[in-house]
Amino acid sequence: MEPAPRLYLASASPRRRELLTQIGLPHTVLQVPAPAGEDEPILPGESGADYVQRTAREKAERGLDWLHAQALPALPLLAADTTVLLEGCVLGKPATRAEALQMLQALSGRRHEVRTAVVLGWQQRLHEAVSVTQVQMRALSLAECERYCDSGEPFGKAGAYGIQGLAGSFIAHIEGSYSAVMGLPLFETAQLLRHAGIELP
Repeated sequence: MEPAPRLYLASASPRRRELLTQIGLPHTVLQVPAPAGEDEPILPGESGADYVQRTAREKAERGLDWLHAQALPALPLLAADTTVLLEGCVLGKPATRAEALQMLQALSGRRHEVRTAVVLGWQQRLHEAVSVTQVQMRALSLAECERYCDSGEPFGKAGAYGIQGLAGSFIAHIEGSYSAVMGLPLFETAQLLRHAGIELP
């Protein structure tokens, strides 16, 4: 018999599920309907740092509203958003192969920043944290970028790569949190949970 879930995860990301399971936290995925319009648009004049925090906060707020509307059992709700920044510009999830290839070539041989914002909603409060990681990607040939695009792995991932997959061999060095680059900084997440009175195993 599986243990009862201790929180809702407002994300369909299998990587975030994997990371919560890694730290022994039973959870259930909350399927919140996506808002109408463009997916996670950047507001005029908004910085990448503000964008990732706002997006994570909005995910948490939508999740809490959905919980209330569906009269689901009260549990803490966790939301997160990960953004790749290259010289301050946000590299989102590529919609096409051409976009993925362009992003990979832009990141090739360069240092970029990965910001992951985490928001925990519980007892009418939002607890927030942000992890910032510097990532150095080695130089990639055009053929390598094309093979990676052919794998299908860049799609659905900020910056068109997943550090936990085939692109792991592209990463020369990181300064910060590996789990945050995957999509959920475990250190900051555990801190938020404890701050809200939720003990980990």
